[in-house]
Amino acid sequence: MIGSDARAASGKTVLSAISAADTAAATSGWIDVRPYKGTLKFIVNSGAVTGNTVGKLRRADDVGGTNAADITGATHTAISTSAQVRTIEIPATTAPFIQYVGTVTTGPILISVTLLAHPGLTA
Repeated sequence: MIGSDARAASGKTVLSAISAADTAAATSGWIDVRPYKGTLKFIVNSGAVTGNTVGKLRRADDVGGTNAADITGATHTAISTSAQVRTIEIPATTAPFIQYVGTVTTGPILISVTLLAHPGLTA
């Protein structure tokens, strides 16, 4: 059974804090989520914003992005003001590799993304 205690959760940097002027800068690499069970919670933090950005998650079969595709419904609402927090939650079984894409309409935006998840338990 996976515990719901926050102290048992692991944090992983998906996108280090960055001033992203465009979508490429607000896009993470592929994150291996196979070690996690239950729900994956992606926490998006913003600092100063010029314009706005929206975010989504993509799935892939491997770290190279093979068969990459958007995950239906795995998006957050637009960030257009400073100091905002958005979250996206998906089941850990969605895909073995996940990527965050922050579509920057007008930049820059100070942004970071962290994954909060529970490691799988061994028998």
